[in-house]
Amino acid sequence: MKITQDSAVTLRMKVTDRQGQVYDDGKHPVSYLHGDYDNLFAKLEAALEGQEAGFQTTLELASEDCFGERDEALVTTMPKAEFPPGIKVGGQIQRLGPDGQPRYYFVTKIKGPTVLLDGNHPLCGKTLRFAITVLNVRAATAEEIAHQHVHGEHGHQH
Repeated sequence: MKITQDSAVTLRMKVTDRQGQVYDDGKHPVSYLHGDYDNLFAKLEAALEGQEAGFQTTLELASEDCFGERDEALVTTMPKAEFPPGIKVGGQIQRLGPDGQPRYYFVTKIKGPTVLLDGNHPLCGKTLRFAITVLNVRAATAEEIAHQHVHGEHGHQH
């Protein structure tokens, strides 16, 4: 079966940067619903359109085509006295972003009475390489289409 609108696609995807730093080794298959459901970066989805199980490709995406550019407005601080207990460097907290909407921030440093937070995705600003192997393609169920994601093994669990 070819990958088309409303196909449930299972693939392996190794993700590295230009220097070879591995961010995902691709050992664990992932599934997504094909067809502009924002489950996969648009350029990756376009490259997979019309392909079948067994297809392999490597694509390099500029930061604006995957996690975006860094936004320094998302780097902020908060007083340690207001910081929730138990969260350490590398953890996340949710708070309002500059646009007034809830957003997750990574704790990047705790320095004296101040906690440094970064609302950028850790991979934003990076050009990434995606080595993809399509493992399986099938028609999505009506429920998967309604929920806009794949269910079951390698997909979303309810």
